[in-house]
Amino acid sequence: MNAPFNPKQQTRNPFTAFVCDDASCELLKPLIFELGWAPESVNKGGLRTAVQSLSVSASPTILFVDLSESHDPLNDVNSLAEVCEPGTIVIAAGLTNDVRLYRELLNSGIQDYLLKPFTADQVRDSLAQAQMMLMGPRHGVTAQDSIHLMTAVIGVRGGVGASTIATSIAWLMGETGEHSTALLDLDVHFGTGALSLDLEPGRGLTDAIDNPARIDGLFLERALVKANEKLSVLSAEAPINNPIITDGGAYFQLQEEMRGAFECTVVDVPRNMMVQFPHLFHEVQSVVLVADLTLASTRDTIRILAWLKNNAPQASVLVVVNRVHPSLTEISRKDFENSIERQIDFVLPFDHKAAVNAAKLGKPLAEAAKSGKIGLSLAKLTAKLLELVSDETPLDAKKAKPSLMEELSALFQPKPKAAKK
Repeated sequence: MNAPFNPKQQTRNPFTAFVCDDASCELLKPLIFELGWAPESVNKGGLRTAVQSLSVSASPTILFVDLSESHDPLNDVNSLAEVCEPGTIVIAAGLTNDVRLYRELLNSGIQDYLLKPFTADQVRDSLAQAQMMLMGPRHGVTAQDSIHLMTAVIGVRGGVGASTIATSIAWLMGETGEHSTALLDLDVHFGTGALSLDLEPGRGLTDAIDNPARIDGLFLERALVKANEKLSVLSAEAPINNPIITDGGAYFQLQEEMRGAFECTVVDVPRNMMVQFPHLFHEVQSVVLVADLTLASTRDTIRILAWLKNNAPQASVLVVVNRVHPSLTEISRKDFENSIERQIDFVLPFDHKAAVNAAKLGKPLAEAAKSGKIGLSLAKLTAKLLELVSDETPLDAKKAKPSLMEELSALFQPKPKAAKK
Protein backbone atom coordinates (compact mmCIF):
# COMPACT_ATOMS: atom_id res chain seq x y z
CA MET A 1 0.00 0.00 0.00
CA ASN A 2 1.44 3.34 -1.06
CA ALA A 3 1.74 6.13 1.50
CA PRO A 4 -0.31 9.27 0.78
CA PHE A 5 1.52 12.00 -1.10
CA ASN A 6 3.17 14.54 1.20
CA PRO A 7 4.30 17.70 -0.64
CA LYS A 8 6.66 18.55 2.25
CA GLN A 9 8.80 15.52 1.33
CA GLN A 10 10.00 17.10 -1.91
CA THR A 11 13.70 17.81 -2.39
CA ARG A 12 14.58 21.17 -0.93
CA ASN A 13 15.48 24.00 -3.30
CA PRO A 14 18.71 25.87 -2.52
CA PHE A 15 17.01 29.28 -2.68
CA THR A 16 13.56 30.86 -2.87
CA ALA A 17 12.61 34.55 -2.70
CA PHE A 18 9.29 36.34 -2.18
CA VAL A 19 9.49 40.07 -2.96
CA CYS A 20 6.76 42.71 -3.21
CA ASP A 21 7.96 44.98 -6.03
CA ASP A 22 9.24 44.58 -9.60
CA ALA A 23 12.49 46.49 -8.97
CA SER A 24 13.61 44.06 -6.23
CA CYS A 25 12.53 41.13 -8.37
CA GLU A 26 14.61 42.30 -11.34
CA LEU A 27 17.64 43.02 -9.15
CA LEU A 28 17.58 39.57 -7.53
CA LYS A 29 17.23 37.41 -10.66
CA PRO A 30 20.69 38.04 -12.21
CA LEU A 31 22.34 37.65 -8.80
CA ILE A 32 20.64 34.31 -8.31
CA PHE A 33 21.71 33.22 -11.79
CA GLU A 34 25.36 34.11 -10.90
CA LEU A 35 25.19 31.61 -8.02
CA GLY A 36 23.83 28.86 -10.25
CA TRP A 37 20.26 29.04 -8.95
CA ALA A 38 17.16 29.27 -11.12
CA PRO A 39 15.86 32.86 -11.66
CA GLU A 40 12.36 31.35 -11.42
CA SER A 41 12.97 30.90 -7.69
CA VAL A 42 12.31 34.66 -7.29
CA ASN A 43 8.53 35.01 -6.78
CA LYS A 44 6.27 38.05 -6.66
CA GLY A 45 4.59 38.46 -3.26
CA GLY A 46 5.54 39.22 0.31
CA LEU A 47 5.54 37.37 3.60
CA ARG A 48 1.91 36.28 3.39
CA THR A 49 2.55 34.64 0.02
CA ALA A 50 5.64 32.96 1.47
CA VAL A 51 3.63 31.46 4.35
CA GLN A 52 0.92 30.18 1.98
CA SER A 53 3.47 28.66 -0.38
CA LEU A 54 5.65 27.02 2.26
CA SER A 55 2.66 25.50 4.05
CA VAL A 56 2.20 23.14 1.07
CA SER A 57 5.76 22.82 -0.25
CA ALA A 58 9.23 22.04 1.05
CA SER A 59 11.17 24.92 2.56
CA PRO A 60 14.29 26.10 0.68
CA THR A 61 17.74 26.05 2.23
CA ILE A 62 17.90 29.88 2.00
CA LEU A 63 14.69 31.93 2.05
CA PHE A 64 14.57 35.63 1.07
CA VAL A 65 11.32 37.29 2.18
CA ASP A 66 10.03 40.85 1.78
CA LEU A 67 8.31 42.37 4.85
CA SER A 68 7.29 45.61 3.11
CA GLU A 69 3.55 44.81 3.17
CA SER A 70 3.63 43.45 6.72
CA HIS A 71 1.98 45.61 9.41
CA ASP A 72 3.37 43.52 12.29
CA PRO A 73 6.70 42.04 11.10
CA LEU A 74 7.58 40.22 14.35
CA ASN A 75 4.22 38.48 14.58
CA ASP A 76 4.30 37.57 10.91
CA VAL A 77 7.83 36.17 11.24
CA ASN A 78 6.50 33.84 13.95
CA SER A 79 3.84 32.57 11.54
CA LEU A 80 6.61 32.01 8.99
CA ALA A 81 8.55 29.97 11.56
CA GLU A 82 5.58 27.61 11.88
CA VAL A 83 5.79 26.56 8.22
CA CYS A 84 9.58 26.67 7.77
CA GLU A 85 11.47 23.42 8.17
CA PRO A 86 14.49 23.18 10.50
CA GLY A 87 17.73 24.42 8.95
CA THR A 88 16.19 27.11 6.73
CA ILE A 89 18.21 30.35 6.77
CA VAL A 90 15.93 33.37 6.43
CA ILE A 91 17.01 36.76 5.04
CA ALA A 92 14.41 39.53 5.36
CA ALA A 93 14.03 42.90 3.64
CA GLY A 94 11.76 45.82 4.45
CA LEU A 95 11.12 49.56 4.43
CA THR A 96 11.27 50.14 8.22
CA ASN A 97 14.55 51.72 9.33
CA ASP A 98 14.45 50.87 13.04
CA VAL A 99 17.39 49.51 15.02
CA ARG A 100 15.08 47.94 17.62
CA LEU A 101 13.12 46.06 14.93
CA TYR A 102 16.41 44.91 13.39
CA ARG A 103 17.59 43.49 16.72
CA GLU A 104 14.25 41.85 17.47
CA LEU A 105 14.19 40.22 14.03
CA LEU A 106 17.69 38.83 14.58
CA ASN A 107 16.66 37.56 18.03
CA SER A 108 13.66 35.82 16.46
CA GLY A 109 15.96 33.79 14.20
CA ILE A 110 16.27 35.93 11.04
CA GLN A 111 19.81 35.74 9.64
CA ASP A 112 19.89 39.27 8.17
CA TYR A 113 17.64 42.27 7.52
CA LEU A 114 18.19 44.49 4.46
CA LEU A 115 16.71 47.97 4.23
CA LYS A 116 14.98 48.68 0.90
CA PRO A 117 15.95 49.74 -1.64
CA PHE A 118 18.88 47.35 -1.24
CA THR A 119 21.87 47.12 -3.59
CA ALA A 120 23.31 44.12 -5.43
CA ASP A 121 26.42 44.16 -3.21
CA GLN A 122 24.30 44.07 -0.04
CA VAL A 123 22.43 41.02 -1.31
CA ARG A 124 25.67 39.30 -2.38
CA ASP A 125 27.19 39.85 1.09
CA SER A 126 24.08 38.56 2.85
CA LEU A 127 23.90 35.44 0.67
CA ALA A 128 27.63 34.83 1.18
CA GLN A 129 27.14 34.92 4.97
CA ALA A 130 24.22 32.50 4.66
CA GLN A 131 26.34 30.08 2.65
CA MET A 132 29.15 30.36 5.21
CA MET A 133 26.66 29.36 7.89
CA LEU A 134 25.62 26.32 5.87
CA MET A 135 29.24 25.19 5.50
CA GLY A 136 30.18 25.76 9.16
CA PRO A 137 28.54 24.92 12.48
CA ARG A 138 25.39 26.82 13.42
CA HIS A 139 25.73 29.82 15.71
CA GLY A 140 25.83 28.82 19.35
CA VAL A 141 26.48 25.13 18.73
CA THR A 142 29.42 23.88 20.70
CA ALA A 143 31.77 21.12 19.74
CA GLN A 144 30.95 17.66 21.08
CA ASP A 145 33.99 17.64 23.34
CA SER A 146 33.22 21.04 24.86
CA ILE A 147 32.26 21.37 28.48
CA HIS A 148 28.68 21.59 29.57
CA LEU A 149 27.44 22.46 33.04
CA MET A 150 23.74 22.17 33.81
CA THR A 151 22.79 23.77 37.11
CA ALA A 152 19.34 23.62 38.71
CA VAL A 153 18.39 26.33 41.20
CA ILE A 154 15.59 25.51 43.68
CA GLY A 155 14.08 27.63 46.41
CA VAL A 156 13.08 25.46 49.35
CA ARG A 157 10.34 28.00 50.15
CA GLY A 158 8.65 30.70 48.11
CA GLY A 159 10.28 34.11 48.44
CA VAL A 160 13.76 33.00 49.47
CA GLY A 161 15.27 34.64 46.37
CA ALA A 162 16.05 31.58 44.24
CA SER A 163 15.12 33.29 40.95
CA THR A 164 17.29 36.31 41.78
CA ILE A 165 20.23 33.98 42.45
CA ALA A 166 19.57 31.92 39.29
CA THR A 167 19.63 35.06 37.12
CA SER A 168 22.86 36.27 38.74
CA ILE A 169 24.57 32.89 38.33
CA ALA A 170 23.61 32.77 34.64
CA TRP A 171 24.84 36.34 34.07
CA LEU A 172 28.15 35.63 35.86
CA MET A 173 28.76 32.42 33.91
CA GLY A 174 28.57 34.44 30.72
CA GLU A 175 30.18 37.68 31.87
CA THR A 176 32.96 36.44 34.16
CA GLY A 177 33.31 32.83 33.07
CA GLU A 178 32.97 33.80 29.36
CA HIS A 179 30.84 30.73 28.67
CA SER A 180 27.84 30.76 26.36
CA THR A 181 24.96 30.42 28.82
CA ALA A 182 21.21 29.81 28.71
CA LEU A 183 18.78 30.67 31.51
CA LEU A 184 15.66 28.47 31.45
CA ASP A 185 12.95 29.83 33.76
CA LEU A 186 10.37 27.07 34.29
CA ASP A 187 7.90 29.21 36.25
CA VAL A 188 5.65 29.57 33.22
CA HIS A 189 3.04 31.88 34.80
CA PHE A 190 5.06 33.98 37.24
CA GLY A 191 8.68 33.68 36.07
CA THR A 192 10.97 36.66 36.58
CA GLY A 193 14.00 35.54 34.54
CA ALA A 194 13.31 37.94 31.67
CA LEU A 195 11.82 40.65 33.89
CA SER A 196 14.92 40.91 36.08
CA LEU A 197 17.03 41.45 32.95
CA ASP A 198 14.61 44.08 31.55
CA LEU A 199 13.58 41.84 28.65
CA GLU A 200 10.29 40.87 27.02
CA PRO A 201 9.95 37.10 27.56
CA GLY A 202 8.33 36.32 24.21
CA ARG A 203 6.20 33.25 23.46
CA GLY A 204 9.00 30.72 23.03
CA LEU A 205 8.45 28.74 26.23
CA THR A 206 4.67 28.51 25.93
CA ASP A 207 5.00 27.55 22.23
CA ALA A 208 7.43 24.79 23.22
CA ILE A 209 4.99 23.40 25.80
CA ASP A 210 2.09 23.52 23.32
CA ASN A 211 4.13 21.93 20.49
CA PRO A 212 6.95 19.74 21.89
CA ALA A 213 7.48 18.15 18.46
CA ARG A 214 8.70 21.51 17.10
CA ILE A 215 11.58 21.77 19.56
CA ASP A 216 14.90 21.64 17.73
CA GLY A 217 17.99 23.81 17.31
CA LEU A 218 16.28 26.23 14.93
CA PHE A 219 13.26 26.59 17.22
CA LEU A 220 15.59 27.29 20.12
CA GLU A 221 17.39 30.05 18.18
CA ARG A 222 14.08 31.77 17.49
CA ALA A 223 12.60 31.26 20.96
CA LEU A 224 15.52 32.47 23.07
CA VAL A 225 15.83 36.16 23.93
CA LYS A 226 19.39 37.48 24.04
CA ALA A 227 20.35 39.45 27.15
CA ASN A 228 23.89 40.00 25.87
CA GLU A 229 26.51 38.30 23.71
CA LYS A 230 26.95 35.39 26.15
CA LEU A 231 23.54 35.05 27.86
CA SER A 232 20.21 33.99 26.35
CA VAL A 233 16.94 33.61 28.25
CA LEU A 234 13.86 31.43 27.82
CA SER A 235 11.11 32.65 30.12
CA ALA A 236 7.34 33.22 29.98
CA GLU A 237 4.42 35.19 31.34
CA ALA A 238 1.59 32.82 30.43
CA PRO A 239 -1.98 34.05 31.15
CA ILE A 240 -2.98 33.00 34.67
CA ASN A 241 -6.36 31.75 33.41
CA ASN A 242 -4.55 29.29 31.14
CA PRO A 243 -3.46 26.16 33.07
CA ILE A 244 -0.39 24.36 31.75
CA ILE A 245 -1.11 20.71 30.94
CA THR A 246 2.09 18.82 30.12
CA ASP A 247 3.92 15.61 30.95
CA GLY A 248 7.19 17.57 31.22
CA GLY A 249 8.54 16.17 27.93
CA ALA A 250 8.89 19.67 26.45
CA TYR A 251 11.03 20.80 29.40
CA PHE A 252 13.32 17.81 29.03
CA GLN A 253 13.67 18.40 25.26
CA LEU A 254 14.56 22.04 25.90
CA GLN A 255 17.26 20.92 28.32
CA GLU A 256 18.67 18.55 25.71
CA GLU A 257 18.74 21.21 22.99
CA MET A 258 20.40 23.70 25.35
CA ARG A 259 22.98 21.08 26.28
CA GLY A 260 24.04 20.92 22.63
CA ALA A 261 23.91 24.68 21.97
CA PHE A 262 25.47 26.19 25.11
CA GLU A 263 28.35 25.60 27.47
CA CYS A 264 26.29 26.33 30.59
CA THR A 265 22.58 26.06 31.36
CA VAL A 266 20.95 27.43 34.49
CA VAL A 267 17.45 26.06 35.15
CA ASP A 268 15.24 27.95 37.60
CA VAL A 269 13.00 25.15 38.91
CA PRO A 270 9.93 25.92 41.06
CA ARG A 271 9.82 23.33 43.85
CA ASN A 272 6.40 21.99 42.81
CA MET A 273 7.88 21.08 39.39
CA MET A 274 10.65 19.18 41.14
CA VAL A 275 7.97 16.89 42.58
CA GLN A 276 5.97 16.62 39.34
CA PHE A 277 8.86 16.09 36.91
CA PRO A 278 11.79 14.37 38.66
CA HIS A 279 13.27 13.41 35.26
CA LEU A 280 14.40 17.04 34.88
CA PHE A 281 17.17 16.25 37.39
CA HIS A 282 18.49 13.06 35.82
CA GLU A 283 21.35 14.80 33.97
CA VAL A 284 21.83 17.88 36.14
CA GLN A 285 25.42 18.22 37.34
CA SER A 286 24.91 20.71 40.14
CA VAL A 287 22.02 21.90 42.29
CA VAL A 288 21.90 25.21 44.16
CA LEU A 289 19.44 24.82 47.05
CA VAL A 290 18.37 28.26 48.29
CA ALA A 291 17.01 28.58 51.82
CA ASP A 292 16.68 31.10 54.64
CA LEU A 293 17.17 30.74 58.39
CA THR A 294 13.59 29.88 59.31
CA LEU A 295 12.01 26.80 60.83
CA ALA A 296 9.89 26.02 57.74
CA SER A 297 12.91 26.42 55.47
CA THR A 298 14.94 24.07 57.68
CA ARG A 299 12.25 21.40 57.48
CA ASP A 300 11.97 21.64 53.69
CA THR A 301 15.75 21.72 53.18
CA ILE A 302 15.97 18.36 54.99
CA ARG A 303 13.22 16.90 52.79
CA ILE A 304 14.63 18.21 49.51
CA LEU A 305 18.18 17.05 50.32
CA ALA A 306 16.79 13.54 50.88
CA TRP A 307 14.84 13.78 47.62
CA LEU A 308 17.94 14.87 45.67
CA LYS A 309 19.94 11.98 47.12
CA ASN A 310 17.44 9.55 45.57
CA ASN A 311 16.57 11.39 42.34
CA ALA A 312 19.82 13.20 41.44
CA PRO A 313 22.64 11.24 43.10
CA GLN A 314 25.09 12.42 40.40
CA ALA A 315 24.59 16.11 41.21
CA SER A 316 26.80 18.21 43.48
CA VAL A 317 24.52 20.08 45.88
CA LEU A 318 25.37 23.52 47.27
CA VAL A 319 23.23 24.81 50.15
CA VAL A 320 22.92 28.60 49.97
CA VAL A 321 21.29 30.60 52.74
CA ASN A 322 20.03 33.92 51.43
CA ARG A 323 19.08 37.28 52.97
CA VAL A 324 20.87 36.69 56.26
CA HIS A 325 20.57 39.61 58.67
CA PRO A 326 23.05 39.59 61.59
CA SER A 327 20.35 39.98 64.25
CA LEU A 328 17.04 39.12 62.55
CA THR A 329 17.09 35.35 61.96
CA GLU A 330 14.45 32.93 63.19
CA ILE A 331 17.01 30.23 63.98
CA SER A 332 20.78 30.31 64.26
CA ARG A 333 23.17 29.08 61.60
CA LYS A 334 24.45 26.41 63.99
CA ASP A 335 20.96 25.04 64.64
CA PHE A 336 20.20 25.07 60.91
CA GLU A 337 23.37 23.11 60.07
CA ASN A 338 22.78 20.62 62.93
CA SER A 339 19.25 20.02 61.66
CA ILE A 340 20.19 19.43 58.01
CA GLU A 341 23.28 17.45 59.10
CA ARG A 342 25.65 19.33 56.82
CA GLN A 343 27.32 22.70 56.56
CA ILE A 344 25.99 25.68 54.66
CA ASP A 345 28.13 26.27 51.57
CA PHE A 346 27.40 29.98 51.06
CA VAL A 347 25.76 32.69 53.15
CA LEU A 348 24.42 35.68 51.20
CA PRO A 349 23.91 38.83 53.31
CA PHE A 350 20.68 40.80 53.42
CA ASP A 351 21.16 43.88 51.21
CA HIS A 352 17.84 45.60 50.60
CA LYS A 353 19.43 48.66 48.99
CA ALA A 354 21.32 46.57 46.38
CA ALA A 355 18.17 44.57 45.55
CA VAL A 356 16.10 47.73 45.01
CA ASN A 357 18.85 49.26 42.86
CA ALA A 358 19.07 46.12 40.71
CA ALA A 359 15.30 46.17 40.13
CA LYS A 360 15.36 49.86 39.16
CA LEU A 361 18.24 49.36 36.72
CA GLY A 362 16.79 46.17 35.21
CA LYS A 363 20.05 44.35 35.93
CA PRO A 364 20.89 41.10 37.73
CA LEU A 365 21.87 41.56 41.37
CA ALA A 366 25.39 40.30 40.66
CA GLU A 367 25.91 43.14 38.17
CA ALA A 368 24.19 45.91 40.12
CA ALA A 369 26.08 45.04 43.34
CA LYS A 370 29.28 43.88 41.69
CA SER A 371 31.62 45.37 44.28
CA GLY A 372 29.38 44.82 47.31
CA LYS A 373 29.42 41.88 49.71
CA ILE A 374 26.51 40.14 48.05
CA GLY A 375 28.01 40.62 44.57
CA LEU A 376 31.31 39.11 45.69
CA SER A 377 29.50 36.20 47.37
CA LEU A 378 27.54 35.46 44.19
CA ALA A 379 30.80 35.56 42.21
CA LYS A 380 32.36 33.00 44.58
CA LEU A 381 29.27 30.78 44.28
CA THR A 382 29.45 30.86 40.48
CA ALA A 383 33.20 30.17 40.51
CA LYS A 384 32.54 27.13 42.70
CA LEU A 385 30.00 25.82 40.19
CA LEU A 386 32.37 26.37 37.26
CA GLU A 387 35.07 24.39 39.07
CA LEU A 388 32.99 21.29 38.34
CA VAL A 389 33.91 21.54 34.66
CA SER A 390 36.95 23.82 34.54
CA ASP A 391 39.39 20.93 34.83
CA GLU A 392 37.64 18.78 32.24
CA THR A 393 39.39 18.19 28.93
CA PRO A 394 38.23 16.34 25.81
CA LEU A 395 38.24 12.59 26.27
CA ASP A 396 40.85 12.00 23.59
CA ALA A 397 43.19 14.46 25.33
CA LYS A 398 42.91 12.75 28.71
CA LYS A 399 45.39 10.12 29.70
CA ALA A 400 43.55 6.85 30.16
CA LYS A 401 43.38 5.72 33.77
CA PRO A 402 45.25 2.39 34.25
CA SER A 403 43.14 -0.63 35.10
CA LEU A 404 43.35 -2.35 38.49
CA MET A 405 45.40 -5.20 36.99
CA GLU A 406 47.85 -2.71 35.46
CA GLU A 407 48.23 -0.94 38.80
CA LEU A 408 48.86 -4.25 40.60
CA SER A 409 51.38 -5.33 37.94
CA ALA A 410 53.26 -2.04 38.33
CA LEU A 411 53.22 -2.46 42.10
CA PHE A 412 54.85 -5.88 42.06
CA GLN A 413 57.15 -5.19 39.10
CA PRO A 414 60.79 -5.67 40.18
CA LYS A 415 62.61 -2.37 40.32
CA PRO A 416 65.53 -1.98 37.87
CA LYS A 417 68.94 -2.38 39.50
CA ALA A 418 71.10 0.69 39.76
CA ALA A 419 73.99 0.75 37.33
CA LYS A 420 77.35 -0.06 38.84
CA LYS A 421 79.84 2.72 38.97
